[in-house]
Amino acid sequence: MRGNATMRRRGILAGGAAAAAAAAGGLPRFAVAQGAAARTLRVIPQANLTSLDPVWTTAVVTRNHAFLVYDQICAQNSRGEIRPQMAEGWTTEQDGLAWTFTLREGLAFHDGEKVLARDAVASILRWARRDPFMQVLWPNVAAVEALDDRRFRFRLHKPTPLLLMALGQTQFPCFVMPERIAQTDPFQQIREAVGSGPFRFLRDEWNPGQRAVWARNERYVPRQEPVDGLAGGRVPRIERIEWTVITDPSTSAGAMVTGEQDYWEYPLHDLLPQLRRAREVVVQQRLLDGTYGICRFNCLHPPFNNPAIRRAVAMAVDQRDYLRAVAGEEPDGWGVCEGVFTCGTPLANEAGSEILKVRSVERARAALREAGYNNERVVLVAPGDYPQINALSLVTADLLRRMGMNLELVSADWGTLVQRRASKEPVERGGWSVFHTTSSGQTLAVPATHLFLRANGAQAWFGWPEDAEIERLRAEWVEKGGDPAEGRRIAEALNRRAMEVMSYIPLGFYWQPSAWRRNVTGVFRAPATVFWNIGKS
Repeated sequence: MRGNATMRRRGILAGGAAAAAAAAGGLPRFAVAQGAAARTLRVIPQANLTSLDPVWTTAVVTRNHAFLVYDQICAQNSRGEIRPQMAEGWTTEQDGLAWTFTLREGLAFHDGEKVLARDAVASILRWARRDPFMQVLWPNVAAVEALDDRRFRFRLHKPTPLLLMALGQTQFPCFVMPERIAQTDPFQQIREAVGSGPFRFLRDEWNPGQRAVWARNERYVPRQEPVDGLAGGRVPRIERIEWTVITDPSTSAGAMVTGEQDYWEYPLHDLLPQLRRAREVVVQQRLLDGTYGICRFNCLHPPFNNPAIRRAVAMAVDQRDYLRAVAGEEPDGWGVCEGVFTCGTPLANEAGSEILKVRSVERARAALREAGYNNERVVLVAPGDYPQINALSLVTADLLRRMGMNLELVSADWGTLVQRRASKEPVERGGWSVFHTTSSGQTLAVPATHLFLRANGAQAWFGWPEDAEIERLRAEWVEKGGDPAEGRRIAEALNRRAMEVMSYIPLGFYWQPSAWRRNVTGVFRAPATVFWNIGKS
């Protein structure tokens, strides 16, 4: 199986060496004068930007766009601490039953309107309906109300110390929008991208599948502090940021080597040696966490509405095959992690994870028969333009076929996959059965921010599993997780139950470096790919 994984990976890169050699001659020539190029950061993003709404979707490419356009009330620094961002500060009172936030001076939206407390309140209310963390805390909230133009208050039924962590989290950030936009139903996509962040989205220059463009927000007043993770001063040091979608990795590598692009967010691991040999290219691990892969099931429709069938697939999985398909044999490039919590963190455990150590297609095939699989069609949607996630998808496709499942492999671009995964229709009406995605380790470290673990049915993340015991344990962790022994006990119970429900299969983690030209300045480590404080010399 490991040999097959390597061959699949090489298949993704078929003709890679020849294509790389021809890349410089085959790229379109961008009509940008030398002076303009010095004021523009040209980026090859991880994927195509198709949705502008960071509440409607958790797609990382949309979140990266949102970090440019919007600002947060508070944000995480490089140590995971929550620091003020739009907020000047906050106070707690009445024995922890009220939190009052004060917005700092000088905040303005891109349309020229001042940012007011009521904008923050409307944004919080919309975000809270979709964020899994805030959904758990929301029963504690009596009201969120604007007190005046700069102050708003949470009134609570009982003390909720995790409120700050929820507001400042990185996985599903609470971005502040104008009230008129934030009043949109959170289950409908917004079409405007008006924020108060360091860059303005140039919608007229947006061509999904090709490029997206942002310009410096001249009105933006950054915090007067050094940048630290996502906290501190978000200083826009470049006039324009242009994302150009290049679906062929070898062409992307050629563009970096020749200087036609400045920054490649997720270089393909097979091309890292070529990039490292280029004198004017830097290859470094910029993200603070490893990237964790998952295989997600649609729990609403056959065959994966049957947990026994989901568990049968898990028996065939060998994480090492998936990780080699993405990262090859790169030294220290990946690691097995056969539990639901981020390895190396306090809650990491393998209670009940024996099923992930079976690693046998034959046993999985027998378990599939015993579970009553009736040759139902399985639609696996794979993103052909996202090499890392596509590689994970192809390994699963091979396993499902070898298990004897009636598989239809659909290749789509990542933007189409992001739209399709929101459909709850059966496969006969354009739905899906399986897809793959990735997440940072930071977001999988605790139950409150763990999107894939949530099991509250129709309100859950795509796949919509429903399990009362997982939800009970998540709520218990919110109440008792501050005690290390209790937190560990609950985490082990959650891991054990997650392996029984198996709404998704953990696929281990790999390290994803980025690449940039040496004349790109100010690059810093962060839990997300952000472009403030970055310029060009």
